[in-house]
Amino acid sequence: MEIKNDYPIYRKLSNNRSFYKVVDSKNFEEIQIIGTKRRHQLIEAKQYPELLFIQDLIAFNHLGILESSEKEWLLYI
Repeated sequence: MEIKNDYPIYRKLSNNRSFYKVVDSKNFEEIQIIGTKRRHQLIEAKQYPELLFIQDLIAFNHLGILESSEKEWLLYI
């Protein structure tokens, strides 16, 4: 049973080097800041660890996961 969420959901890691846009329960986008470069990827969760990662992002299941916003996401896209 899927929990209802208002998508997209924005998260980031506490190091401000990884930003996430959770599109739905099986898809998310990630922006990684590596030095002066940005890497953007779309990820469709097909394997169990990827699905768990999305759940962890939504539920703040790790200390390093912080809330973000669309405004902050757009700064890096």
